[in-house]
Amino acid sequence: MIVPVIMRIFHIALFLALLGSQTLRAQGAAAPGQADFERNCGTCHGGDGMGGEMGPGIANRLANMSDEQLNTILHDGRPERGMPGFPGITGDEKIRLVTFLRTLRPRRRAAPVRKTVELTDGKSLTGLVLNESPLDLQLRTDDQHIHLLRPVAAKFREVTSNTDWPTYNGDTRGNRYSPLSQITPQNVRRLAPRWIYSMEGSVTRSQTTPLVVGGIMYVTSGNECWALDAGAGREIWHFQRPRTKGLVGNAAQGMNRGVAWLGDRVFMVTDNAHLLGLNRFTGEVVWETEMADWRQNYNATSAPLIVDNLVISGSAGGEQGARGFIVACDPKDGKEVWRFWTVPRPGEPGSETWKGKAIEHPSGVAWLTGSYDPELDTIYWATGNPGPDYNGEERLGDNLYTSSIVALDPRTGRMKWHYQTTPHDTHDWDATEPLVILNREWRGQQRKLLIQANRNGFFYVLDRTNGKVLLAKPFINNINWAKEIGADGRPVPLPLPAGPTPNSTRVCPSQDGATNWFSSTFDPTTGYYIFQTYEKCSIFATRKTEEWEAGRGYSGGSQRLVPNEIAQEILRAVDINTGKVVWEVPQTGGATSWGGTLGLATGITFFGADGGMFTAVESKTGKVLWQFQTSATFKASPMTYEFDGKQYVSIAAGQNILTFGLVE
Repeated sequence: MIVPVIMRIFHIALFLALLGSQTLRAQGAAAPGQADFERNCGTCHGGDGMGGEMGPGIANRLANMSDEQLNTILHDGRPERGMPGFPGITGDEKIRLVTFLRTLRPRRRAAPVRKTVELTDGKSLTGLVLNESPLDLQLRTDDQHIHLLRPVAAKFREVTSNTDWPTYNGDTRGNRYSPLSQITPQNVRRLAPRWIYSMEGSVTRSQTTPLVVGGIMYVTSGNECWALDAGAGREIWHFQRPRTKGLVGNAAQGMNRGVAWLGDRVFMVTDNAHLLGLNRFTGEVVWETEMADWRQNYNATSAPLIVDNLVISGSAGGEQGARGFIVACDPKDGKEVWRFWTVPRPGEPGSETWKGKAIEHPSGVAWLTGSYDPELDTIYWATGNPGPDYNGEERLGDNLYTSSIVALDPRTGRMKWHYQTTPHDTHDWDATEPLVILNREWRGQQRKLLIQANRNGFFYVLDRTNGKVLLAKPFINNINWAKEIGADGRPVPLPLPAGPTPNSTRVCPSQDGATNWFSSTFDPTTGYYIFQTYEKCSIFATRKTEEWEAGRGYSGGSQRLVPNEIAQEILRAVDINTGKVVWEVPQTGGATSWGGTLGLATGITFFGADGGMFTAVESKTGKVLWQFQTSATFKASPMTYEFDGKQYVSIAAGQNILTFGLVE
């Protein structure tokens, strides 16, 4: 009881000191702690906390920190960012210093200037200046629309995107492939950075895919969204709210993969599994819907999908036992239209595939963006691992509909068919890899296909009208858990070798999978499916399954890389008619990059390589055509668009959005 009493005394003293400091500052006197701050912190962060020569601004970050967090930072510092600790600051001095920190406020932006500009076509525009430099001007008119302008002598011309990137993969069919043709194998060596935007304070390794609509680019991080001038990289607006304290799961690390767009709104998920509709011209919240209670281990990370007049999303929480769902909401007001649960309740159809109590907290979350087929009017969505991840003793059976592909009716959310890639998954092999929809002659017959390279190491070709497996072949060399996929579509298992410790096994591919959620590309000119792959294995160990608990993990074991085994990342192209690998590009590094692919109709594939090299290869042969070192570990996938008549390619690398274009 001693510690809580001490903390209460500290908080009371802090409150009284803060109250006094506000009174003194109102009277123009120095606030308690101001001298302490200036002596210890002001040299780096500035006397007002707005930043100095040797440190960043902190005034805009303090509201998100508890008193305990501030005390920890004061004592320990942040050595990884060059900030020393001050263990000698204790007692009254610490109270004064924290008191002063609580009085710091970010400097308000100056009110936008109203301006009238003359255009080169003889018309004029009047509105608020959001940004202006000698090379660009962003103007918001009274109808709230944003106009992107470029100076021409004493006038301006309006610019915009000629070809947008309007959804997470560029198209609802899931294939990250573009018809844009300015960048070719012959001129790709002239590709160079055109602008860089830094998402200051965001997650260290961004996973966002930019969207471009009407000349405006939208990028995200955890609980943040930026609107940028897609031709200049200049910020137009920034939406931000505090991250959720006490959250568990991937979103707690600040992951967010992007927005969806419809009309005058963009839509994003928050870390605590809320769905937001934002005004795309101002960043203001139009509506907010709670998809699930984050206190029950739900979170959310991925870009929603627009299907006709619905905003569709899933949630995350697969390592914490959150029961998966896919939900459709009305874009006008955020009201729920339908919900599909990925795991049935006891007694419902499919529950017979769960033997044991794990069905109470079954996971199976649908955490990656799905695909939509307008021809068959069908949504295809992939689901995650069952829970607990590594111990299946309390969930004997196939565990439907985890680690599966489900086909849904977009009007009702009812399931049309399903295919389970890994029944009774105990290796965390989510089926949440891209689902690519295509029509093609396949082995002499026109077919409606769905293809996927799965985390379990097998490449699948499905008939998307009914989910029948047409082809399933391994695409990595090192696979030891299954001999093949049988004629019935089920894996034919192999006995797994024992690991170095009791209750452990050595399994290939590793827990990361033979591939993962990052984007992939089907090239229709060659018939090749191009994607990043891993050659690495894991030691899986089980432990007695702990009881599910809110705020904690629910894994039932552990996994680690195999000691003394060298992992490698390899870009591979698979012929979808045969399932055979036709070329590959081995990379140098520890197989830690999660950079996806982007294909162009000119025969180029871009990808984020292991070791930080943004790379372009010839889609037909894998020949390396161009490289740019970003010195970042990629956790994102590239996209492309055309702005003001010029093609650009963008990718998130670290905290930066890097945008490339051709130079003369």
